[in-house]
Amino acid sequence: MKDSVRAVLSSAAHRWAAQQTPPLVLGEALVEVPPANVAGDFASTWPLSLAKAVRKAPRQVAQEILSFVENGSVLAKAEMAGPGFLNFTMSTAWLMEELRRLLLERGDYAKRVGLTGEKVLIEFVSANPNGPLHVGHGRGAALGDSLARIFRHLGYNVTTEYYINNVGNQMENLGASVMWRADVLDSTYLSEEERSVYKAKKVDDLYKGEYLVDTARDIMRRFPKDQERPRGIAFFRDESLALILLGIKSDLGAFGVFHDTWYPESRLFEEGRVDAALAELKRRGDLKQEDGALWFLSTKYGDDKDRVLKRGDERLTYFASDIAYHHEKFGRGFTRLIDIWGTDHHGYVPRVKAAVQALGHDPEKLTILLYQLVSLVRGGKPVAMSTRTGEFVRLTEVVDEVGKDAARFFFALRSPNSQLEFDLDLAKREASDNPVFYVKYVHARCCSIFREAEKRGVGHPLPNTAAFSSPETFDPAERAILLRLASFPDVLDQCAKDLTPHHMTDYLLKLAGDFHRFYENCSVLNATEAQRPFRTALVDGVRTTIKNGLSLLGVDAPETM
Repeated sequence: MKDSVRAVLSSAAHRWAAQQTPPLVLGEALVEVPPANVAGDFASTWPLSLAKAVRKAPRQVAQEILSFVENGSVLAKAEMAGPGFLNFTMSTAWLMEELRRLLLERGDYAKRVGLTGEKVLIEFVSANPNGPLHVGHGRGAALGDSLARIFRHLGYNVTTEYYINNVGNQMENLGASVMWRADVLDSTYLSEEERSVYKAKKVDDLYKGEYLVDTARDIMRRFPKDQERPRGIAFFRDESLALILLGIKSDLGAFGVFHDTWYPESRLFEEGRVDAALAELKRRGDLKQEDGALWFLSTKYGDDKDRVLKRGDERLTYFASDIAYHHEKFGRGFTRLIDIWGTDHHGYVPRVKAAVQALGHDPEKLTILLYQLVSLVRGGKPVAMSTRTGEFVRLTEVVDEVGKDAARFFFALRSPNSQLEFDLDLAKREASDNPVFYVKYVHARCCSIFREAEKRGVGHPLPNTAAFSSPETFDPAERAILLRLASFPDVLDQCAKDLTPHHMTDYLLKLAGDFHRFYENCSVLNATEAQRPFRTALVDGVRTTIKNGLSLLGVDAPETM
């Protein structure tokens, strides 16, 4: 809808600009949704910014541009206000046509044809596989999956990926930690050599948590002590990794998240990609040997200091793998990379961007989206820890308590750069102050209207969209819904532009509010024969749009509640 208004304004402004001396070259038309107290559906401050260039008063510029605006198919009215604002009111015919398009296209409404050349990789969650997912990972999972759904709806070729950090000291510590737990469970299970391996580790390097006991118990069950099994830390490392990854995939699946690819860090070494990336940096003159270590000259590309890639003992840093991984992403033909990380990784952003640029890629094609922490509240008090693990709140615990839908909707209530307070009691409450219940209830109410209409035999004008026509006069609540439904494509664009699904949750809550006001003021089933087809179409439009919006958030739309 905004694009349609922008096109009308742009056409008028360009014709006006062509008559100026000298002719002006204009950028994109400025169009926004105005505050509630403004008489209009859209507004523009463009005349104020153009006035200086032509040395005219903003009101004069606004009036001159207005003379070129064509009312009719898109606009019912365009007028000047204040110091030089332009206010626009959508035409009834345009809004009605958009409602017909929505009801005709249904789940495909606002979908776009594939964008040529746009191949997007969204990497998210990518939690170290040394333990189960916690609630913070849940926020990243909801964010990444919803963005992937939105981008696909908008026509992008999207791949979602989980990067598995399965190389390095953390994996060795995982193996040793499970060996320790197995030894505690049964002091005769390990060989003396195995026991000496885990005991050689520093206690602080060993992972804590009840999940490690479960992991050790599972390994011991599948490999009884009286049977032959592989020996050593590598065995426990690999078995533990497989079990933990299986749990991560299961937790994500219960959360409605399914990655297209799972990319192990070990593959980078197996295929020689780390050495190849370092060789390319050396060829470009971006490495140096100093103090016995190999350094990446990241300060050449805006980082605050150079970074070690290989230590004096020849051990590679994790950053070396990350450089190779991002180089490989571009090598797979992706034209846009989106990494979704927790805010604690903010210091990593400049160095990764620097590496991408040093390897000859456009750093603007890499977006690193950071999301803030999640705090849980129950009974008005912060939830300090999980009773099960004693360390952190697992994602699966939250999903088990409030359900997938509530968890995903609540995670999407705020922009990624805002901290999120998750009220567990509110998420379970079946009341209008629970945002996910509030939206779902409207969908169920719409479905119940159609069930009742069928019982009464009053008919249903759809899918014959020609069966309803515009009423002679609109109730304000009717027009508010028409306008809100038509803005769904604009909301999708805003989500993609800002890389956040919270615009969608906000939109659905506003649409639900519009419906409640409509339901109170405008009878549907008891409307006149002339009114009923249009009002039924509005209800169907609300039902369809809420289902579409919830689907993009990974949330189900119930027909009964």
